[in-house]
Amino acid sequence: MQAQQASGNGGPEPVAPLAGFTVGVTAARRADELGALLERRGATVLRAPVLRIVPLIDDAELLATTKQLLDDAPDIVVATTAIGFRGWIEAADGWGLGEALLRRLGEAELLARGPKVRGAVRAAGLTEAWSPASESMAEVLERLLEEGVDGRRVAVQLHGEPLPGFIESLRVAGARVVAVPVYRWLPPEDIAPVDRLLDAVVARSIDAVSFTSAPAAASLLDRAGQRGQLDAVLDAFRRDVLVACVGPVTALPLQAHDIPTFQPERFRLGPLVQVIARELPGRVRPLPVAGHEVEIRGQAAVVDGLLRPVPPAGMALLRALARRPGWVVSRADLLRVLPGAGRDEHAVETAMARLRSALGAPKLIQTVVKRGYRLALDPHADKYAPGAAL
Repeated sequence: MQAQQASGNGGPEPVAPLAGFTVGVTAARRADELGALLERRGATVLRAPVLRIVPLIDDAELLATTKQLLDDAPDIVVATTAIGFRGWIEAADGWGLGEALLRRLGEAELLARGPKVRGAVRAAGLTEAWSPASESMAEVLERLLEEGVDGRRVAVQLHGEPLPGFIESLRVAGARVVAVPVYRWLPPEDIAPVDRLLDAVVARSIDAVSFTSAPAAASLLDRAGQRGQLDAVLDAFRRDVLVACVGPVTALPLQAHDIPTFQPERFRLGPLVQVIARELPGRVRPLPVAGHEVEIRGQAAVVDGLLRPVPPAGMALLRALARRPGWVVSRADLLRVLPGAGRDEHAVETAMARLRSALGAPKLIQTVVKRGYRLALDPHADKYAPGAAL
């Protein structure tokens, strides 16, 4: 059944694929674009930039490296990203070195990783010597090693992310490598959003976290370690919270901790969002309850195709009941999952009343006198019966 929600004219309309789900965005650059793409598909977005980018015009290290290349010309220049290459040229213009840099680049053998980088190179009035169709840095490295780099000066434009083995392989082959540090990362000025994201991961109140750079992934895990949350965060990522990465390089720090990651075939923001929009709804198991079909997704439920936002306390109860649909869950057990309830079982009754109201179908949850509550699973739903595989 396709989920629906009430439209402005009273008729139902399809529920967005990420409606009810909360997704964390760790990106600094293009965070608003990524957040907007997720929100357009119905997600609630928790923004927590894990790193900040040093403004190019203020980057003394990039300035020093640029002057070094002007004084000692490179034989080969590897441009890895379009935005990084453009930013480097623009920063050089701001320092009054733009024309001199373009001359140096024009004299070198210029390799562009992929069509977008090739476009940026040509927009600067330059012509690339070669560009791999695969957009693979491995293919760039293979070409350089085949043609020989011994004794040659090779400038590699970085983009805030490591290039595992790339620079090391060139140096082993005899190249004199100059790393051009375009877009360096620093810790965020305000760490509070990152801490809130980590708390949400541990509490499982967030459904997915997206990463667009390897430094951001490594930094989030480092912060979790500083707060004594690393084991809890790793457990959540391995079992409950979906981890989506824009590409394989971004995923490396996470995979080093045995965290399963999901990645698009094309390493872009749009395909990244498509992966999240496919995987999160795919984890939802529809339940036949009291003649209705119920889906539990994030911080909402879908009942007979209609989205029903549920308060946090109600979601905690609903999830506890859904773990063993059809079985009675005691008030004491429900009290343990209810946030901030203390020892007052009356809090369970209050939260349960609000949950039933939010679901719009009170008979979905049955009260079992002196025992507790149960999801009124339809008796013919054998595959959901107690003891069946979840």
